[in-house]
Amino acid sequence: MNKSKINFPVIIILMTVLLDSMGIGIMIPVMPELFKSVLPNSTTADASVWAGAFASVFAMMQFLFGPLLGTLSDRVGRKPVILISLIVMVAYYLIMAVAQTVWLLLIGRIVGGITAATHATASAYIADISTSEEKAARFGLVGAAFGMGFVLGPVLGGLLGEFGPRAPFYAAAALAALNALSCAIWLRESVTDDIRQSFDWRRANPFGAFQALAKLGGLRDMFIVFLLYSIGTAIYAAIWPFFTEVRFDWSPGMIGISLTIYGVCFAVVQGALVKPFIASFGERRTLIYGLVIEVISLWLISIMTNGIILLMMIPFAALGVIAQPPLQAWMSRAAGDRNQGALQGVISSLNALAMMITPITMTSIFYAFSKDDSAFYFPGMPFFISGILVLIALLVFFRIPSQK
Repeated sequence: MNKSKINFPVIIILMTVLLDSMGIGIMIPVMPELFKSVLPNSTTADASVWAGAFASVFAMMQFLFGPLLGTLSDRVGRKPVILISLIVMVAYYLIMAVAQTVWLLLIGRIVGGITAATHATASAYIADISTSEEKAARFGLVGAAFGMGFVLGPVLGGLLGEFGPRAPFYAAAALAALNALSCAIWLRESVTDDIRQSFDWRRANPFGAFQALAKLGGLRDMFIVFLLYSIGTAIYAAIWPFFTEVRFDWSPGMIGISLTIYGVCFAVVQGALVKPFIASFGERRTLIYGLVIEVISLWLISIMTNGIILLMMIPFAALGVIAQPPLQAWMSRAAGDRNQGALQGVISSLNALAMMITPITMTSIFYAFSKDDSAFYFPGMPFFISGILVLIALLVFFRIPSQK
């Protein structure tokens, strides 16, 4: 296999991630109507509470089961884990499409959270087939595919939602089935006997996996950097709609446009700018620049009072995600070839942990500082605190010695 080019397996994996993230985003526009359809006499506020609970359950399942599936892929291979996850995901979407009770929806969401491992396993696959020099750029392509899928998904979901709140779930099931079929036919296994690992329950849970991997190549500090960075940047999904409505009186359409701009810029940065940045500055400095840009962006957003200027600033804010691919590449090299599945499982768990922590804490902070009777009225406080968290991540990274 020629690793110097974007080869066919890479393209298949990128399509897997793209279709997977489209399947996630495609349901977002119809979630309020879906919950109101199974909760008689409920309001949009009632539906939002259930939607928040479902998001937490989904993230919790990813946190608990990410290392299990990652460790399993180190043993049985990436392809079987991806295929089984996609097949079960088809069933999950169909359950969501036909469920007539909120409890059946909850069961479906639990199953979906457990099997939503395609992104982590896909990253492990990319690590398997990439040289050390290619990893950061290819992780950037994976991030770009995820970002574009998340942009395209809500657009398609909004269009299909005109035919009813169940229609997008049937479409998502079809996308997952197409994804599974393409992987079954064209994807080659990347785990060889040289890197295959025996299954170990101690590495198959998030706490044991963290302990085992933290001993390798300074990964403990890198995990701290990644978690702080993930908590800080999760603020966009958690607070953006509420912050922009309170601060700028934006309509839902305007909020959607701003998120679309961010998603497109996210994809461009990860897909097109990572490689030239690393070629010019090296991985370490690219990572540092990304964290610095993220801190500056979060603090500027926290004090922003002009919506037009905020829109113009979105491309700069999106540039901060350039830190993520070199961060993943750094951890991938430190973990070694035999631990890629377990590592990606831990990364998935850390992402899920951030998605559990940030919405709960930052919405509470936003509420405390945006009430009319607040002692100190500052709706941007969640962004300011997120900037502090990313700054701490940067300071922790400075303690980590350069890789040889």
